[in-house]
Amino acid sequence: SGGVVFTTIQKFQPEEGNVYEMLSDRENIVVIADEAHRTQYGFKAKTIDTKDEQGNVIGKKIVYGFAKYMRDALPNATYLGFTGTPIENTDVNTPAVFGNYVDVYDIAQAVEDGATVRIYYESRLAKVNLSEEGKQLVKELDEELDQGNLTNTQKAKARWTQLEALVGSENRIKKIAKDIIAHFSHRQEVSIGGKGMIVAMSRRIAADLYEAMIELKPEWHSDDLNKGVIKVVMTSASSDGPEISKHHTTKEQRRILAERMKNPDDELQLVIVRDMWLTGFDAPSMHTLYIDKPMKGHNLMQAIARVNRVYKDKPGGLIVDYLGIASDLKKALSFYADSGGKGDPTIMQEQAVQLMLEKLEVVAQMYHGFEYENYFEADTSQKLSMILAAEEHILGLEDGKKRYINEVTALSQSFAIAIPHDQAMDVKDEVSFFQAVKARLAKFDGTGSGKTDEEIETTIRQVIDKALVTEQVIDVFDAAGIKKPDISILSEEFLMELRGMEHKNVAMEVLKKLLNDEIKSRAKKNLVKSRSFMEMLEIAIRKYHNKILTAAEVIEELINLSKDIVEMDKEAMHMGLSDFEYAFYTAVANNDSARELMQKEKLRELAVVLTETIRQNASIDWTIKESVKAKLKVAVKRILRRYGYPPDMQMLATETVLKQAEMIASELMDAG
Repeated sequence: SGGVVFTTIQKFQPEEGNVYEMLSDRENIVVIADEAHRTQYGFKAKTIDTKDEQGNVIGKKIVYGFAKYMRDALPNATYLGFTGTPIENTDVNTPAVFGNYVDVYDIAQAVEDGATVRIYYESRLAKVNLSEEGKQLVKELDEELDQGNLTNTQKAKARWTQLEALVGSENRIKKIAKDIIAHFSHRQEVSIGGKGMIVAMSRRIAADLYEAMIELKPEWHSDDLNKGVIKVVMTSASSDGPEISKHHTTKEQRRILAERMKNPDDELQLVIVRDMWLTGFDAPSMHTLYIDKPMKGHNLMQAIARVNRVYKDKPGGLIVDYLGIASDLKKALSFYADSGGKGDPTIMQEQAVQLMLEKLEVVAQMYHGFEYENYFEADTSQKLSMILAAEEHILGLEDGKKRYINEVTALSQSFAIAIPHDQAMDVKDEVSFFQAVKARLAKFDGTGSGKTDEEIETTIRQVIDKALVTEQVIDVFDAAGIKKPDISILSEEFLMELRGMEHKNVAMEVLKKLLNDEIKSRAKKNLVKSRSFMEMLEIAIRKYHNKILTAAEVIEELINLSKDIVEMDKEAMHMGLSDFEYAFYTAVANNDSARELMQKEKLRELAVVLTETIRQNASIDWTIKESVKAKLKVAVKRILRRYGYPPDMQMLATETVLKQAEMIASELMDAG
């Protein structure tokens, strides 16, 4: 019989012997294995000890891996494997088990598609030296682990013990603790809510590193599971001493820590691990992985995937190397990018620095003739004035606003990766100024969202001069140098203040933004009028961009439009109509023939009748019930005919009335 069965491979374990009973010899069975690089091996026999209940060795037995037992059970099935990290070693080879790759979606393609972010690499070996003896041990350990047979594994264990002693020396751990704190603190300046993970070589080193870090940063420590900036997550053993056992956690406690790590607003920002959380753990805001452990191949790829998740403003994930894994990283990335794929999915931090400097030069050239250097010596009020003048300068350039926002966005992304490189720190203030100006320009975006490239906003808030990091700084009024009025933004007093502004380009952007928001806020309430006002706004701005009008002339047009909006608000009151009735009045009075054929009073009466008819006939969820909509359509047409509405315009008026009714459906019913 057909069907889909979900199971774990561990179920395929014979109760006795080394052959699993056959479940079916059918050929039309398809087995789909997820994480196929993990357990789909073990076709070779292995001899192990058999023990009694007391743990005494009483004999030997031959065993195989789960994959062999599964094929005993389903010998003629077709096997498909899914994995993000296939293995192609001599003894463990994913394609050898499943056959050639059917399809490859590699990490380079994922970066190109925006499914993951690019990985960047930074070596900190120069900051924390490993002795020549240690470097040689790392090299030998890599070679022996590559061989994979038991003899070499035993040798490797001895090498590992030697290397662990060197890597975990007290002096080196103190240096690493100090360096990570400084490095991560700089990273946090440009990544609000970002997280970091430290991979230690052993549980002993993980515990010692924690102690060294909280000695330097005691405020990061907390005995409370739900508090603290840094935690250690690792397995436990009954033989652990007090320094390690204090970090013991249960499964439930680790779940709590995982939730804290995934929450960008939680104070937990750093976690030290050995093996835990290097696979299967996802915290998208994690942006930095500190590696102080020999790693290679699929294990290394699984680890670096902790920082390649897409999240808000995250421009990339950074791998910080304290042990010299560059060649292993390059090999792993080469394999997982070249399996039918293309491109280099990683960039050395030096390249990010060069890109940052190139973009910095491009942005600086846009300030030709404007001495922004004075900004850095100015006090807070002068800085606001200079940013205002800088906006005026950029808005005066050909397509200046769009070009500037795009270039500063690119600069910000490369800068976020380059931090804390010395060259990035040298230009930090300059970048912060460019970002501050961009933030103001983005606030004038006409989309009504109040922001452009929101992913860069978090960077701005962290890097910009502390005196300017306030809500007022990114407030549209303060950005334009205008005192925020207590009265309506469309009042005569406020419009006159805008007209008198020195910086006409900025005044025009402010007024455009405010009008856009005002019109959108009225769109639901009055479809016809808001549509008309939006067209007028777009025409005026188009004239400015086409150089038909100057900024000052556009301001006059926009002020007139503002007055029209105010008049619309007054007209409903003068006619004695509610907002709903006035909305339907504009819907039926929106053509010349209706206004000519019918008197204003008759159109007013028609609007009142339409409002009441729709209110009476509308039921809950009527906007998605075709039968009710059809009934309303007939009722509206009948009323239009009864009032002598122009026949050639009845269809259009009916559609407009129904659209308006849908937009205010819930309010209309509540009002009833």
